[in-house]
Amino acid sequence: MVAAAPINKKLSADAILKQIKPGNLIQTSDTIIAIGASTGGVKAISVFLEALPADAPGILIVQHMPENFTKSFAERLNSLCKISVKEAQDGDIVKQGRALIAPGNHHLLLKKRGTQYYVEIKDGPLVNRHRPSVDVLFRSAALYAGKKSIGILLTGMGDDGAKGLLEMKQAGAKTIAQDEKSSVVFGMPKEAIALHAVDKILPLNDIAGYVMQSALAFNKTS
Repeated sequence: MVAAAPINKKLSADAILKQIKPGNLIQTSDTIIAIGASTGGVKAISVFLEALPADAPGILIVQHMPENFTKSFAERLNSLCKISVKEAQDGDIVKQGRALIAPGNHHLLLKKRGTQYYVEIKDGPLVNRHRPSVDVLFRSAALYAGKKSIGILLTGMGDDGAKGLLEMKQAGAKTIAQDEKSSVVFGMPKEAIALHAVDKILPLNDIAGYVMQSALAFNKTS
């Protein structure tokens, strides 16, 4: 009789980045957009990014995708979008008009040095059985960008990103979930909604416009 394969313990974002209260960080007027997606996310991310203007805020993306696929995904999006899109490398600057996609099999974290945002690429254990994990990205956005950030949870299976989106909301960020009708799989958005982590539930085609309106409002109150 063949023994059943062991089930790995489901780890939280604590395995990569401890949950602490945001410190007294130097304020910046820059808005950060953090996006998480899984099943159906390749198309959803493409629709969202292609709708953005060239001067859109800096964007960080976690798409559950195997290693060696994220670079070609980023290159394809870069050829289609008004903004630039690339697979993130450790130390890349997060800036207006650029989207950075987490490399497969690595976590993506937002960090801040003075008034400048940059990314850290980390190995480490799977979080919610994923690497990269949306929860890890969202927690780092809550910590380092707080109320100057917008969290977006798109179509996907499971619950990765739900707790992280709640942390972003609690830090003052605007939070958005893709609606059920336009989602390929409503798992991740549904879990975030159940946690009361979502400010706005929107069809995919409406998210980019709402995000740009929100970013403009942020800038007016900076």
